[in-house]
Amino acid sequence: MLLHSVVDTSTAVAATRSRRAKIDLLRELLGRAESHEVETVVSWLSGEMTQGRLGVGYRTLAALSPAPADAPALSVDDVSATLDRLAAVSGPGSTGLRQSLLTELFTRATVDEQRFLVALLSGELRQGALEGVMTEAVAAAADLPVEPVRRAVMLSGRLAQAAAAAFSGGVAALSEFGLEIGRPIRPMLASPAESLGTALTEFDGGVSVEYKLDGARIQVHRRDDDVRVFTRTLRDVTASVPELVDLVRALPCRSVVLDGETLALTDSGRPRPFQETMSRFGARSERELLLHPYFFDCLHLDGEDLLDAPLSVRLDRLARVAGAHRVPTLLDPDVDSAEAHLGASLGDGHEGVMVKSLTSTYTAGRRGRAWQKVKPEHTLDLVVIAAEWGYGRRTGFLSNLHLGARDPDGGPPIMVGKTFKGLTDALLRWQTEEFPRYETHRDEHTVHLRPAVVVEIELDGVQTSTRYPGGVALRFARVLRYRPDKSALDADTIDAVRALLPAAPVPRNGLP
Repeated sequence: MLLHSVVDTSTAVAATRSRRAKIDLLRELLGRAESHEVETVVSWLSGEMTQGRLGVGYRTLAALSPAPADAPALSVDDVSATLDRLAAVSGPGSTGLRQSLLTELFTRATVDEQRFLVALLSGELRQGALEGVMTEAVAAAADLPVEPVRRAVMLSGRLAQAAAAAFSGGVAALSEFGLEIGRPIRPMLASPAESLGTALTEFDGGVSVEYKLDGARIQVHRRDDDVRVFTRTLRDVTASVPELVDLVRALPCRSVVLDGETLALTDSGRPRPFQETMSRFGARSERELLLHPYFFDCLHLDGEDLLDAPLSVRLDRLARVAGAHRVPTLLDPDVDSAEAHLGASLGDGHEGVMVKSLTSTYTAGRRGRAWQKVKPEHTLDLVVIAAEWGYGRRTGFLSNLHLGARDPDGGPPIMVGKTFKGLTDALLRWQTEEFPRYETHRDEHTVHLRPAVVVEIELDGVQTSTRYPGGVALRFARVLRYRPDKSALDADTIDAVRALLPAAPVPRNGLP
């Protein structure tokens, strides 16, 4: 397959907002790919490379100026081979060798292919082929049901490898992807509840009501004495959290995979600010700020995989192996007990409670109704898509934020509001230094960013509005905190924002 076929599809996918159209375009391209090309093509169209990071910075790419080729001739294999060579470069003279390899590659590329390669190599490729869209396209192109593909992606965390398996071995090959100790899986996610009362009555088979902690999500894996700790984004932070490693290593088991939260506590036992907890993940030692784990799920214990077991069974295994470190939990409480548990959580400095169906399985990487979060205030995780220069005492600082919700069909974030409320002097300094790292362009008043920075916004509600393209606007939005533990793919969707619109009044006697 020629590179220009991939480039043309990428351009076409970026030009449409239709999820169906994106899937059809990707399906058609994958249907023309050779089996050995599928992993590479899927990886590129998802904005990644099979080789991982290549040590090629934007300055290196910007310094390239070879004249483009007149006609497309580069193949996918040609480009992949050059990227393999780039990945292997190291040591003295590596900078010059990388420059030489890139120059040779770009000389053989057309103008459009050069633009595509710059975006791919710099991590700036944004054509809307999000994981969910690509997963459906892979299933369609391989003539398979989507669910086995989706499950393989979620368990492996590797869309391109799951795609290659789908094409080479079908459902049988996909079924070989399972829970592997030491390889993190995507965390199961929760949806906002309308209220505690409605969440308690939504499920048959009972519920658990757990503290919703203001901490950082962790997933811990242990086999014998080997322990690994991963963040929400599947980053390995084992070296930064030795106290968690020691605690998990001491649990009464041979192998285990646990899901939970960790947070730093004050001397009185209350949670420290979220930023202090997150600061530990970049540290080389624990210094004086110890992290405390609170687990709420058990996905594997001593050879037994539990992803498909009901939550009631998983909680039983959790109590068996890590009962002293569980999130405070009530099983199938009445309304009064649940309300008291919510009050206790808030009183202890936490965010609220989680209500979970005791019959639910663990759906890795999915956000559904089986887990619901109950908080006294509306909050949304949104993407910062731009920031305006401040004035008055904020002159010289990037201040007013442009906020976008995630497009579930893979398009760019959809703007839903602006705010500068809640920005402390420290946050103003931080974002003025940090945002230029993600800059795409700027004008006299505004710096525009690629979708990378996620901020947690508190709001009083949502209203319909023609001012923004999503048809909704945030009411009294204010910054709570930035979420370095989340990527733009973890942000709330425009559908989640619209779900906060007040319900239309019920007509009486046919009258509004």
